[in-house]
Amino acid sequence: MFKILIPVDGSDLALEAVRHALTLVGHGLKARFVLANVQEPANLYEVVVAHDPNVLREVSEAAGRDALRAAVDLLQAASQTVEAVVVQGDPAQELLQLIEAHAPQAVILSARGAGALRSVLLGSVSQALLGSSPVPVTVVHPVHTD
Repeated sequence: MFKILIPVDGSDLALEAVRHALTLVGHGLKARFVLANVQEPANLYEVVVAHDPNVLREVSEAAGRDALRAAVDLLQAASQTVEAVVVQGDPAQELLQLIEAHAPQAVILSARGAGALRSVLLGSVSQALLGSSPVPVTVVHPVHTD
């Protein structure tokens, strides 16, 4: 069965990649999915205030699970096999490591995330994956309905 990695940041735009994957399934693709959320590492202020690295890890994990919830729900509602993964670090590097660890046959991701700054950052993630991924990468642009 075809395995597809879909990075999800919790934005509506990220769900476009999930919807695209479901369109492929609707056309006969038999697939299973790994949804990935990459959380930013804790900053110095958070480390000082929290005093406990386990608390920071738990908060990061909870935020990642929350960001993945809608995408997981979409895939499960369509009776698809889905695994959700939350990691912490540089998005492009972490996603490349997830490709290595989970061995998907493809990656589907949205062209950008939420907000102007995130658009630039996630655009750079798309660029990094397009240039470095050992598997095919599909970049999904938002669907515009007029």
